[in-house]
Amino acid sequence: MAGINRAFLIGNLGADPETRSMPSGDMVTTFNIATSERWTNKMGEKEERTEWHRIVTFGKLAEICSDYLSKGKQVYIEGRIQTRQWDDRDGNRRYTTEIIAGQMVMLGKRDPGDVTRSSFSQFKGQFPPEPVIEDDDDDDIPPF
Repeated sequence: MAGINRAFLIGNLGADPETRSMPSGDMVTTFNIATSERWTNKMGEKEERTEWHRIVTFGKLAEICSDYLSKGKQVYIEGRIQTRQWDDRDGNRRYTTEIIAGQMVMLGKRDPGDVTRSSFSQFKGQFPPEPVIEDDDDDDIPPF
């Protein structure tokens, strides 16, 4: 039996998306969204935990995310979970877990000056093949 690898998230962007071009010329847009969970503990105190998720989009969906998303916007993301590994400059093995998005829906309040929002609120992309990652001097997370 085949497995299922799907993630469904609703959260807010922590910063503006970053867009790059891959060697093939295809666009890649990455951004982080925060999801929060709230509860009351046994002592009656309210608690909150926030998780940050790295989102990666490719092709037309990457272009749309770059053009229409910005810090603070609320989005619905549907995609697959992927963990990548690489060696940094010092030879240490590093890992990052990402959501490779195949669908994005803009949520939340509409900006008063945003006339395109009603016609472009939901975007679907296709999952690309595994990207070719070129070596970079960045020790944190390698770019696509």
